[in-house]
Amino acid sequence: MPTAKLNKRAIDALKPPAEKQFVLWDNEIRGFGIRVLPSGLKTFIIQYRNAEGVKRRVNLGRFGVLTVDQARDLAKIKLGAVASGEDPAEDARRARNEMNVAELCEWYLTEARAGRILGRRNRPIKESSLAMDESRIRTHINPLIGKRIARHLTIADVEAMQDDVAKGKTGKPRTGGRGGKATGGRGVAARCLTTIQAILGHAKHKGLLAEHPTKGAKKLAGNKRTRRLSVAEIETLGKAMVYAEQQGVSPTGIAVIRLLLLTGYRREEGQAMQREWVNPMGGFVAFPDTKTGEQVRAIGPEAIKVIVAQPRIAGNPYVFAATTGDGPFTSVSACLQRVCGFAGITGVTPHVLRHTFASIAAELGFSELTIRAMLGHASQNVTQDYIHVDEALKLAVRRTSDEIAKLLAQGAAKLDRLRLVA
Repeated sequence: MPTAKLNKRAIDALKPPAEKQFVLWDNEIRGFGIRVLPSGLKTFIIQYRNAEGVKRRVNLGRFGVLTVDQARDLAKIKLGAVASGEDPAEDARRARNEMNVAELCEWYLTEARAGRILGRRNRPIKESSLAMDESRIRTHINPLIGKRIARHLTIADVEAMQDDVAKGKTGKPRTGGRGGKATGGRGVAARCLTTIQAILGHAKHKGLLAEHPTKGAKKLAGNKRTRRLSVAEIETLGKAMVYAEQQGVSPTGIAVIRLLLLTGYRREEGQAMQREWVNPMGGFVAFPDTKTGEQVRAIGPEAIKVIVAQPRIAGNPYVFAATTGDGPFTSVSACLQRVCGFAGITGVTPHVLRHTFASIAAELGFSELTIRAMLGHASQNVTQDYIHVDEALKLAVRRTSDEIAKLLAQGAAKLDRLRLVA
């Protein structure tokens, strides 16, 4: 354990470690030191064993906020308390129980991004999920209950928060740049309740709260999304996609729309697909990560044609590459709105394309279990068993994809006939 006389000159000379944190201990006060993180952050700490012999470590404060002399005096006080049988770490833990909701939410985001909070299937929570959590926290939860002491929350408090979000009380006007207005609504309100309930649950699990204070709160029922494209609308969309490309709409965006409709894949699965995941001969895509974990998903020949037709860009691993940089195309939603504008179709999102795929499969007579597997709702093992052992799932995907491709082609042919007549 490296030791030295802690003073400003010695601390200023400490360089950030390349990987793990580094602690320099004072050679005068046993248990007093300074921790240096790879980020360069330097924090005074004390380390000791409590009355039960358990090793504890307590942060005293950041270097710069505290001087060395201030930190040394504070260390003497706290280590003196340890000698009297007290436990400063336990005192700090009790103090954390007085965290307000905003502080608890900040703790959750920090811990989750460090991988110390586990979500579905006991895996670290995905960054995309945390980004949505953070948006709900900043936009809705903190403005309404952020200053409330977390352990004093009641079921009535969080249900009132949910009601306020549903009524649009936390709506914000657009301030420029990308993105629109945060309007709230029942769906957002229910997800906000789910988020705060999960944060309180994690806090209890980690010992920050003795009990979950709002367990049992009722979540608003959302409006189930049932929009799907009719057969006529699919044909019209096929005609509009051809027309849109003639009008200069991104051919990459149009290709993503076609793929989503032919596969039922989620928006992020389609537009961020990488070439190495696709097995054209095997008729499947091996996703290393999806909303429900790692999955192997069947894909039909019509969708494979869309993938194979995409131009390769050196250094870009994505099927649908961005026009600049080495990332994926990310504007499918905006592109879909433009195409639907040409078609005169409203209320269409990438999720509607997914629901349309499922509806066509149902009309072809496939069972609910098969459709769930086609969409990636089933467990990973069920999906893989279908693909590698039973060809039934591949056949279902192919027939559904072929039916949709036929309807799109019929629509495109109508545009060609209109051109000939003109």
